[in-house]
Amino acid sequence: MVDYSIRKARMKYADVDRIYQTIPLDNIPWNSETPPDALVRIVQDGKVRPCKTIDLGCGAGNYAIYLSGCGFDVTGVDSSPTAIKIAEEHAKKRGVRCRFIVADLLGDLYEVPDTFDFAYDWEFLHHIFPEDRETYIKNVHKILNPGATYFSVCFSDKDPQFGGSGKYRKTRIGTTLYFSSEPELRELVSPYFRIRELKTIDVRGKFGPHIAVSVLAERR
Repeated sequence: MVDYSIRKARMKYADVDRIYQTIPLDNIPWNSETPPDALVRIVQDGKVRPCKTIDLGCGAGNYAIYLSGCGFDVTGVDSSPTAIKIAEEHAKKRGVRCRFIVADLLGDLYEVPDTFDFAYDWEFLHHIFPEDRETYIKNVHKILNPGATYFSVCFSDKDPQFGGSGKYRKTRIGTTLYFSSEPELRELVSPYFRIRELKTIDVRGKFGPHIAVSVLAERR
């Protein structure tokens, strides 16, 4: 039976698989082989230690590969079959063991049979519009073990990129992003997670700096 609500949600968003098929990785704004400072910091500071981990919206697998090299047991999930194929090839070339799965993170996640101790989405949440975010955060909650850590970084509405101060902004590759505030993220996350840190940070974007909201939380 077709879930028409999921089909309708998919139609709102850009075809990410087509982006991976038609745009070189070097020109995809979110694709970077260098792990972001904020992710590296929570690993180096011991705020998260090697454990069973899921990378939500993993893309070409760069950060999953980084964490695997740090001793984490990583599963990467993305809706793009092309991205997952690239991720598998990258992991093989690097000689690291990661598992990669094609799945719709707004679906029922039947493709993900395990539960995890750490989940993160790096600059992924701003690709999800507000009306779909509760579905997403419930899915994150569902696949995490009690007490597990969740780390999320998404663009802040204080960020000047992509043409100003609007909440919805279109990028040069045709995606539409939603720029969040700290209160919005608190309201989204706190029913399901105990928030340990919620703050606005500067991040190095591929084509320029960004202002982002960072959340570090513990599953209830």
